[in-house]
Amino acid sequence: MNYVTHLECAFTGEIVEKGIPHTLSSNGKPLLVKYDLEKIKKEVKRDDIENSSEPGFWKYSPLLPVSNPENKVSLGEVITPLITLKSSLDHLKVPYGNVVVKDESRLPTGSFKARGLGMAVSMAKEFGFKHLAIPTNGNAGSALAAYAARAGLRSTVLCPDNTPVINTSETLAQGADTFLVNGLIGDCGKIINEGKKEIGWFAVSTLKEPYRIEGKKTMGLELAEQLGWNLPDVIFYPTGGGTGLIGMWKAFHELLELGWIDCKLPRMVAVQSTGCAPIVKAWDEDKRHAEFWENAETLASGIRVSSAIGDFLILDAIKESGGFAIAVTDEHITKVCDDIGQKDGFLLSPEGAATFAAYEIAIEKGLVDKNDKTILFNTATGLKYPLPEVTKRLNKEDAFDISKFR
Repeated sequence: MNYVTHLECAFTGEIVEKGIPHTLSSNGKPLLVKYDLEKIKKEVKRDDIENSSEPGFWKYSPLLPVSNPENKVSLGEVITPLITLKSSLDHLKVPYGNVVVKDESRLPTGSFKARGLGMAVSMAKEFGFKHLAIPTNGNAGSALAAYAARAGLRSTVLCPDNTPVINTSETLAQGADTFLVNGLIGDCGKIINEGKKEIGWFAVSTLKEPYRIEGKKTMGLELAEQLGWNLPDVIFYPTGGGTGLIGMWKAFHELLELGWIDCKLPRMVAVQSTGCAPIVKAWDEDKRHAEFWENAETLASGIRVSSAIGDFLILDAIKESGGFAIAVTDEHITKVCDDIGQKDGFLLSPEGAATFAAYEIAIEKGLVDKNDKTILFNTATGLKYPLPEVTKRLNKEDAFDISKFR
């Protein structure tokens, strides 16, 4: 069983019946899953969650949509760690312990996409779908491929042709029919939309089905539990489609209504690249919807999303929380990747590095305080991106030369 009561259009409030497959609402907007929180409050205690034996995010099953436990598709999920930065903060003179990274790279397939796609595939299995399709900049494709394979389902993945090769190779290796497209993620989505009737696949695109967000919201549930059912002052989140930011904001409100937390909600900060910053532009112009970003380009491929269907949900969460949106350059991202890797031994993805770059700018501009308890999200392993080449060589026949090691 689950505690789902209905689905609801995030824009109009239109109520939609549970238990049958849905994509978008009649207005073409995302649908959100709603739960009987009063019943959960009576029947489930925080202690039940803390003592659950289910793996990783599945421990939050009372707040998730899967009805039949046999439909839960798992690849050994874990609670992702909170890692305190140290030497990387010296130049900012921020008190130790105030900046912590939640490292989503520890999840199956090396990214936070395991949460959303694990949930979407589980619900697809529950609904009896046999073939799933997705447009992706990389990590979502490999997560879909892995979870679909685990569930015994077919998957088709379309990626922009400049997607990092490690992502596309990983996706192919895990069984997905994988294609490169000479365009952006939106172009990939259009192809999937055109073929869904004829091919018979079900698209699990960001926010175009209701359940990926339910997987992503577990980042917020997990973070609250890790902090002793408390929350930080600020969260910096790398924002492309924005499902994670929207999902966490949904989770925090559910926790408040359940009475499982009793604290001020964090300021939500959407981080984008200057090469693709539609949410930042909309925020700066005080708009509720973002314009399509032409010629999007950034090395942080996970946030290279020209148009987010949940734009208004992202911007609403930022505004309601007292947060802001901010863009950083690729040069700054690269510098952060290098610095944190060398100073703190932490190999961030470019998207994760973008959050630290944004934090540096925010400190400089006074947008956040050095005493604020701040969480940065590293959404994937840095191993999925190009790494520096080793150029130094030694000849075993040469005499030992100490100068080479000084």
